[in-house]
Amino acid sequence: MRPTRWRRSTHVAVGVAVLALVVAVVAAAALFTGKHSDAAEAVPPAPPPATADPGVVPVDLSAPTPTRRGLATALAAALANPDLGLITGRITDADTGAELWEQGARVPMQPASVNKVLTTAAALLTLDRDARLTTTVVAADDQPGLVVLRGGGDTTLSAAPKGTDTWYKGAARISDLADQIRASGVRVTRVRVDTSAYSGPTMAPGWDPADIDGGDIAPMESVMLDGGRTQPTTVESRRSKSPALDAGKALAAALGVEPESVTLMPSGMRGGTTIAEVQSAPLIERLRQMMNESDNVMAESIAREVAEALGRPQSFDGAVGAVLTQLRSVGIDTSGAKLVDSSGLSVDNRLTALTLDEVVNAAAGHTQPALRPLVDLLPIAGGSGTLSNRYLDTDAGRAAAGWLRAKTGSLTGTNALAGIVTDRSGRVLTFALISNNAGPTGRTAIDALASVLRSCGCGA
Repeated sequence: MRPTRWRRSTHVAVGVAVLALVVAVVAAAALFTGKHSDAAEAVPPAPPPATADPGVVPVDLSAPTPTRRGLATALAAALANPDLGLITGRITDADTGAELWEQGARVPMQPASVNKVLTTAAALLTLDRDARLTTTVVAADDQPGLVVLRGGGDTTLSAAPKGTDTWYKGAARISDLADQIRASGVRVTRVRVDTSAYSGPTMAPGWDPADIDGGDIAPMESVMLDGGRTQPTTVESRRSKSPALDAGKALAAALGVEPESVTLMPSGMRGGTTIAEVQSAPLIERLRQMMNESDNVMAESIAREVAEALGRPQSFDGAVGAVLTQLRSVGIDTSGAKLVDSSGLSVDNRLTALTLDEVVNAAAGHTQPALRPLVDLLPIAGGSGTLSNRYLDTDAGRAAAGWLRAKTGSLTGTNALAGIVTDRSGRVLTFALISNNAGPTGRTAIDALASVLRSCGCGA
């Protein structure tokens, strides 16, 4: 087992968004009868059938709103923890959008993976939830036997055998492409890979090449297997340094062609006849897995979908520009954002708590219905995704488990959270917290800070 790498970016209780789910189940007693005998036996009447009365109960909007003074007082002790390092943040009422507390909210900070909140929001604003990515195989018209695997941006394609689970839910398969090629009657002797859908560098500024072996990222190419994982069934799998070529080799092997003969054609191929195609899972499913596992490759590829929809290059610059453009179009203040990727892995990224909180507040409130699914995509404290093993070790943390949902962010010295929580009085709050230059217990310190929002009434 490789040692834990501190630089790694963060990859049941009841979750509370704007609505709190309350389920009451009335259980029925079992009916027992005795053995038959000549003597008459009294048989108790059958109990009523079991019933369930689920109901979605709206949050009480008459619940008191925390005051600025109350929040400042409640947060003071947690904010004093030196392991938070430099901490900025903003807390807002989900219903009214009113700012209730802020500290350095306009200061650009290294955000880590909370950057994925912006990518998800831009995707929801731009793309259909059912949008799928298509990978095709084209037979060359003028070169008999040559087929080209043309990447369409689907980084979740899998070479897993039929009948076995893939890393990504609903992923397209190389085996399906191979079956379609054989059914077409084309006799394949050579395979090439077209990666021209993506442009620009394959690694963003501020990415550490060691993170490929560390399992955090793969070079961004328009087709790859299982997000570039070299061991798809292993959680800590390394990523490939040549993901598109690997996909081509997998197709060649499935067709009985020598894998080592596969080459790339980054400039693309003109003409040809499409003889096979497969599609990815719908966007909403890919967003769910990306947010829960904090998958950097998926975040980068989804941002490129946004770029393509806006007619921009599918590159790092094109994707970042597209994401920020879409956020600004709905009134989000992005003035402090300086981003070089869409996953948050780069140490060169800068983002403000103001921008993060405005995005979450727009999703939890009334202003942007298209963003509402973002709330459901946030991991649940103590229950799912990158928060599944957090908020379970202290009384304050356990009190927040199930009531707090947030996207996490973690790099060396950086911890961040952006999400929603229902406070003790029943008021829903949105928040963004970013900690840089954090100490060794920085992650638990920021969790403790967010937990305060659940435990306090903060009305005075």
